[in-house]
Amino acid sequence: MTTMRVRQRSVIHAEWTKVRSVPSTLWSLLAAAALIVGLGGLYAAVRVTRPPKTPEALAAFDPTAVSLTGAQLAVFAIGILGVLVVTAEFATGTIRSTLAAVPRRLPVLWGKAVALSATTLVLCLPAALVAFLVGQSVLSAEHLNTTLGAPGVGRAVVGSAAYLVAVGLLGLAFGALLRSTAAGIGALFGVLFALPILVGFLPEHAADSVAKFLPSGAGAALTSVRPDAATELSPLGGLIVLTLYVAVALALAAWRLRHRDA
Repeated sequence: MTTMRVRQRSVIHAEWTKVRSVPSTLWSLLAAAALIVGLGGLYAAVRVTRPPKTPEALAAFDPTAVSLTGAQLAVFAIGILGVLVVTAEFATGTIRSTLAAVPRRLPVLWGKAVALSATTLVLCLPAALVAFLVGQSVLSAEHLNTTLGAPGVGRAVVGSAAYLVAVGLLGLAFGALLRSTAAGIGALFGVLFALPILVGFLPEHAADSVAKFLPSGAGAALTSVRPDAATELSPLGGLIVLTLYVAVALALAAWRLRHRDA
């Protein structure tokens, strides 16, 4: 038992070294941070020019979600990074050396998952906090801002980073399952963006009921302080749904990695 724990720690350290030494990691993370902060501030500026006019609109206005809008597009950068963490090794053939060093194979997948999650969280959580502060500074021009200590706000900031971690893990899982960068990215963005579009063709009530259980809908619930019960999950519900998606995807990836040759 002790040997296994040591081995897994060693694998995590090796995968962490790989993740932080690849140039694509830096560029993906910088792009994610730029999208989180830049788009959050930009959307806040747009909302200042179009403030809610009626008491009902003001009551439904969520200044935190406005600031964290950039997280919905940062999934591009983080998702691609998640896929590349696996497929880059398959493309170069170095995965054979990795699996030869760790014959049981699954510790490699878990090591990559831990390294990717930690890297994403370390960068995206501060970026989400900066986006919130920048957005609220902009919204304060029309007195639409809120504070970090307001109910649900801190949870939404952390939730936006958690959503990006989940997307990264989905990308990693698709990369390990399909073993192709193009196929992995296509599958991930199909789930995140194409599925909501297809669901939108359903009758309105059915579309709302289904859309909130998609990964994008669950992610939106994590970044909202006041989710609409008719069209959005609760924050806890969103976290549970995202966790299930990640668990199933990683389980399928683990099965293929263990039973199919590299």
